[in-house]
Amino acid sequence: MEYQAYLKLESKVQVEKVSLKGGGVLILTGPSSCGKGEVAAALRRVMSIPKEAHLSMGEILRSTFQRAKEDQNYSLVLQEKYQISQSTNIFECLDTTPDLTRKVLSHHEALAKYYNRENVHQFLSQVEWLEFCTIQGLLVPNRWTQSFLESYIETSTYLRNQPFILDGYPRTVVAAEHLISILKKFRLPIIKILHLSISKQEMMNRALQRGREDDAHASLISRYQFYTENVQPSVDYLKIQLGTESVALIDAHQPVYVKDVNGELKLNLQQSIHNVVVSALRSLGVPRVIIRDLLSSDTFLD
Repeated sequence: MEYQAYLKLESKVQVEKVSLKGGGVLILTGPSSCGKGEVAAALRRVMSIPKEAHLSMGEILRSTFQRAKEDQNYSLVLQEKYQISQSTNIFECLDTTPDLTRKVLSHHEALAKYYNRENVHQFLSQVEWLEFCTIQGLLVPNRWTQSFLESYIETSTYLRNQPFILDGYPRTVVAAEHLISILKKFRLPIIKILHLSISKQEMMNRALQRGREDDAHASLISRYQFYTENVQPSVDYLKIQLGTESVALIDAHQPVYVKDVNGELKLNLQQSIHNVVVSALRSLGVPRVIIRDLLSSDTFLD
C-alpha cells in the first residue's frame, strides 16, 4: 500500500477516557460561580472518577446540617465526635471567641429573619450557624471544615487509594496548612491545583442568572471580597509549599456564541464548558490529539 493511501485510512482507534495514575487529589478552586462544579463533573467523566470521589465542600457542609436536622443518629455522632450540636449555643461553645461572637451578632437581623425569631442574639445553635453560613457563603470555624474533610478521607478506602476531586477547598491559608498535613498523614499527593479565574462582574452575571436563594447582591459582593482576601492567598501558600508547577491558572470564562433559528447569538454553554475543560486537561499533560477524541466522544457529552 502506498504511503499517501495509508494516511487516508480512517483511524479505528478513539480515546474516550483517560485516567490519573495512583491515588491523590485534584483540587479545583476559584471564586463563586466560576464553574467548579461543571468542570469537576466533566473531568470526572473523562477521567473515570466515580461521583462519590468528587468532594464539594459546599455540598459536604449542606449535607451535614441537613442530616443533623433529619437524622438523630447522625446528630449524636456530630455532637459526640465533633462537639457540634443543635443544643449547644454558638455563644458558649468550644469555638466561641470574641471575633466569632462579633461576627454572629453582625448578622443579627439576617439571622432573625432567616429563622423567624428575635432571640438569636441570645441563643443560636452551632448547627443553625453552620446552616446560615453555608447558605450565605460565610466562613464556618476552621475546626468544622477540617474535621468534616478529614473524616471523609479517613473513612473512605476508595479516597485513600484512588484519585479524587476536591471542589472549593481550601478557602483560607489555615485550611491549606491543614490540608497539606492530612494529605501527608494519608500519604496522598496533590496531583494539580486548577485555579479557575473569572472577573467579579462575570461572577455577578452568572450568579444572578441562576437565581439561587443565597445569590443576593450584597452576599455576592461579600463572597468575592472573601475570595480575594482569603482564597487567593491560600492558593499562593500552596504554590509556595508545593512549587509553581503545582498550580495551573485556568481562564474559566471562554464563552462560545452561536446563532439560533432567528439569527440571534446565544451562549452555547456546553461548548463553553468544553473550552475550559480543554485548558484543564492540557494543564494535566493530556496531549491535544487525545483531547480531540475526548471532545468528540459521547462520554464527554453526557
